[in-house]
Amino acid sequence: MTSDAQAAADQAEHIPGWGAGRLGRLLFGIAVAFSAFQLWTAAYSPLPSQVVRSVHVGFLLLLFFGLVANAAGGGRRLFWSAAAVIGFLVGLYHWVFYQDLILRAGMPDDLDLAVGVVAVALVFLAGVRMIGPALPIICAVFLAYALWGHLLPSPLDHRPYAFDQVVDILFLGTEGIYGTPIYVSSSYIFLFILFGSFLERAGMIQLFTDVSLGLVGHTRGGPAKVSVVSSGLMGTINGSGVANVVTTGAFTIPLMKRYGFRPAFAGGVEATASMGGQIMPPVMGAVAFIMAETLGVEYVTIVKAAIVPALLYFLTVFWMVHLESGRLGLWGLPKAELPSALGALRARWFLTLPLAALIYLLFSGYTPLFAGTVGLGLTVLIVLGGPVSNRLPLALRVLFWVALGLLAAAAFGTTFRLFGTPLRGITLVLALIALLVAVNLAVRGGRATLRLCLESLGEGARNALPVGVACALVGVIIGVLVLTGAATTFAIFIVSIGQHSLFLSLVLTMLTCLVLGMGIPTIPNYIITSSIAGPALLQLGVPLIVSHMFVFYFGIMADLTPPVALAAFAAAPIARESGMKIGLQAVRVAAAGFVVPFMAVYAPTIMLQDGGPLAQAIGFWPAVAVTVTKAVIAIGLWGATAIGWAGRPLAWWERLWSFAAAALLIASLPLSDEAGLAAGAAFAAWVWWRTRAAAPAAG
Repeated sequence: MTSDAQAAADQAEHIPGWGAGRLGRLLFGIAVAFSAFQLWTAAYSPLPSQVVRSVHVGFLLLLFFGLVANAAGGGRRLFWSAAAVIGFLVGLYHWVFYQDLILRAGMPDDLDLAVGVVAVALVFLAGVRMIGPALPIICAVFLAYALWGHLLPSPLDHRPYAFDQVVDILFLGTEGIYGTPIYVSSSYIFLFILFGSFLERAGMIQLFTDVSLGLVGHTRGGPAKVSVVSSGLMGTINGSGVANVVTTGAFTIPLMKRYGFRPAFAGGVEATASMGGQIMPPVMGAVAFIMAETLGVEYVTIVKAAIVPALLYFLTVFWMVHLESGRLGLWGLPKAELPSALGALRARWFLTLPLAALIYLLFSGYTPLFAGTVGLGLTVLIVLGGPVSNRLPLALRVLFWVALGLLAAAAFGTTFRLFGTPLRGITLVLALIALLVAVNLAVRGGRATLRLCLESLGEGARNALPVGVACALVGVIIGVLVLTGAATTFAIFIVSIGQHSLFLSLVLTMLTCLVLGMGIPTIPNYIITSSIAGPALLQLGVPLIVSHMFVFYFGIMADLTPPVALAAFAAAPIARESGMKIGLQAVRVAAAGFVVPFMAVYAPTIMLQDGGPLAQAIGFWPAVAVTVTKAVIAIGLWGATAIGWAGRPLAWWERLWSFAAAALLIASLPLSDEAGLAAGAAFAAWVWWRTRAAAPAAG
């Protein structure tokens, strides 16, 4: 075959996003197999947890290094291909030698140590290539501390540990690269990423965008408010704030710029709103599941603590956009040119059913694994059922969907018998899916739907790579902390400061989280900060969930805070503006993300947690109402301070006035609330009077 003919053949066999030729098709097949393995283990739990974790890491290394090899050329392709194969073989080690590893637990042989060193090295290599040097450098520092930390002066030192002890805990146990982070990645996280991938390809992004445009597109600053609403909605199904920036920002940032917003502000709004999706239930970037697993509490408890701060966060961004729009004199889009929110829901209402089922099951006490499996199963049934129902008359179409829904509802969570053999209900769902696959092979549009499903499986596996690799890598830190007890040393330091000033301890913890969180994805970010800083806050009397939420929120804020600001730099090429300038605007817009965690420590009722002097004095729910009201007023005052506009331009001393009133409402000092309310009311009255007085003059 000539080179031209070969190129044409490769182009014909090209799979979008995976590259041309055999290697591209092979990588796509590996990604689909990866997803199939995760679905199999989620549905039937046929393998020990340790084996699932190791094979999960093996697939991560195989797929990621394979993608790197496909993008490389010459000798580098051979190197990365070898790394991919070796990584997968290392992932099979625990499966092949499972019984032997149990029998010699704590006494690794030479082969265990050699494979362990290779596994850790490959995880580090994948981390550097996938997410940059920040997290690998932090992990390398911890690894060096485990090996040579006994040489440091007291109190930083620890007792000496042999090389085999370090490898044992990092590779052979469940505290290292196969620890809790990779357990959650191999179960909950992968499932929810796959769930989001199917919904996105089925049209959920378009639905969220159309609903947002219909609801707020015509209001003052409509394009920016669309960004806030659509990014918040996307956050309910998307596990990555940076991915959220790229997907919704590709539409919203150019729209904001076209209607008069500065590029830096447009990028800052999108970055802030997208990162807010990480604190918005039900998924919360999958951190909710890790937090529940770590703290040993129900998922609903985590969501209850997160819901009010999340709403306050998006209220802040919405208010900032409203004020900036007023300052610039920007109005909304022409209503006649906008889609109808109700019409969009009528056209794609069925896409909300899996999300509604997911939320219902999670709040009903079912495990995230079961809820995610049900949500994903319903999504696949809806996608596959579309081409079939389109060929039916209206009456039969309604009957088809009712019957499919009843069968799916009856199957999940039940066990039935076939020829005397007990089968789990999930088997019936898989049988329904197989039947729909067969029918789609014969109906018009069916093959395209099947291709969409395969692409969703492949894309879900690829989207899981950054989170999975980061979870494996952050296991190094967890293993070292368990081995050396370094977290206790840090906690003692923070607690010693907190005995003199709780506020100073909180500020130091905030700065620690902002530094540790720079350049690190949400999940490993939370795991690191909660492992190091969380215990210190707990010892200072901060409620358990509030202490973990505190470090989680400031880990999130690290993605908005310069100089690293991952979300801001992700928005930079779309906005065509400096990532640093976007980051500064994002910090300005995201006031609630910095303020609410501090408020929650002194008034846990803002996270719907009992505690604090106000709750003891007036009762829990009245205290919740007072605390939330204070927060809303403080947000309003802070917006006026940051934007410099409240119906008219504000002088510097007026902005200082509003800032002082907001600070008094946030501070937990005697009579500070009363002083803040009085100052805020006086400021509002002054602005109203000046605006009213200026109106006739302008006329």
